[in-house]
Amino acid sequence: MQTMFTPEQLKDPAIERSNQILRNCVHCGFCTATCPTYQILGDELDSPRGRIYLIKDMLENERVPDEKTVKHIDRCLSCLACMSTCPSGVHYMHLVDHARDYIEQKYKRPMSDRLLRWVLSRILPYPMRFRIALLGAKIGRPFARFMPDARLRAMLEMAPKIIPPVSRNDDPQTFTPKVARKKRVALMTGCAQKALNTDINDATIRLLTRLGCEVVVAEGAGCCGALTHHMGKTAESHGAAGKNIRAWAAEMDGDGLDAIVINTSGCGTTVKDYGHMFRNDPLAADAARVAGIAKDVSEVLMDLDLPTGADQELTIAYHAACSLQHGQQIKTFPKDLLKRVGFKVVEPSDPHLCCGSAGTYNLMQPEISKQLRDRKVRSIEAKNPDIIAAGNIGCMMQIGSASGIPIVHTVELLDWATGGPRPPALDRSEAAEPQVPILR
Repeated sequence: MQTMFTPEQLKDPAIERSNQILRNCVHCGFCTATCPTYQILGDELDSPRGRIYLIKDMLENERVPDEKTVKHIDRCLSCLACMSTCPSGVHYMHLVDHARDYIEQKYKRPMSDRLLRWVLSRILPYPMRFRIALLGAKIGRPFARFMPDARLRAMLEMAPKIIPPVSRNDDPQTFTPKVARKKRVALMTGCAQKALNTDINDATIRLLTRLGCEVVVAEGAGCCGALTHHMGKTAESHGAAGKNIRAWAAEMDGDGLDAIVINTSGCGTTVKDYGHMFRNDPLAADAARVAGIAKDVSEVLMDLDLPTGADQELTIAYHAACSLQHGQQIKTFPKDLLKRVGFKVVEPSDPHLCCGSAGTYNLMQPEISKQLRDRKVRSIEAKNPDIIAAGNIGCMMQIGSASGIPIVHTVELLDWATGGPRPPALDRSEAAEPQVPILR
């Protein structure tokens, strides 16, 4: 794609990067075949190619974003399926992130939009605030149908039936391995996940220590910054990310780290991009070091001696989170691990398509999100699984809100099969309670 940025514009590192990305695009349209919003809406401007044209025009002409441009960019899930499809290597993620930052700076949204985004950015990244908000939403949930704004209804409907108690495993501390130490790793405990589902971190710690990892929950680490980053709130996202970088760099410079383990794939995609996000920041060197050892939990488990199990009479439908399969290009590891411990693994049709969760997308674009969710649930339930497994809390909440099949994190199943407790979500489900033999 030809671009016409001036030499003065290209002095801005963000413009320079976007110019590189735009020039890689050859208008081929392969991205439209895998874009969820294009498939649903059928509008070229709701495809990656269409959004690229809008972004190019906006940035080149330094114009104030108009309502049309903002609408179509807001509708993007950032699922990054287009990046998996693109034959030219267009790094759409960095381009759309830049566009959102630009919009946040230049465009004055309607008051209702500004208020909603302010509330989400002030609540979701803070576990205790989020817990209080979930309690309020749970109380207000019976009245959701009376809410005139679909986004407010979605916020009330988001509240889980059970809000788990705080897990003290999420406090800064060190967990010693149960066998001879093989690795020393830091576990990213996250933010929203600590309020929505404490079973995931608990299972991760049990599994890693059982397999020989010393697990550190670093003092000062918290939200990865992804939620605000994708809203274009760069100062807030970098503030959160900077705390993580300093906390993990201190551990690396102390007793050392072999990996930073992340069990929420949306966070993992962002942490692995810290090097780019902080490339012009005083934290650049530490950010690159942190990003270099950030790993999804499935990557770490592939390097450990996970026991092999006999075939079990349980069928697991594996849902591939977009941030894992497209953002991190990890496509087979979770399935390989589940098969290794004896589960039968099936995948729904069109596994590359998003479930519609996408961070805060299900709250800000509820109509499109529900269409994607319902399509995903139909394709999963067509496989008649006993359990659904996923590697991202957002996907778990999204799919779980529309399916009676119990859904748990991949790590919970691996923990269960190797000596850990039965995932609590299976007992809370109204579905049949499958039994699994324990590997020894």
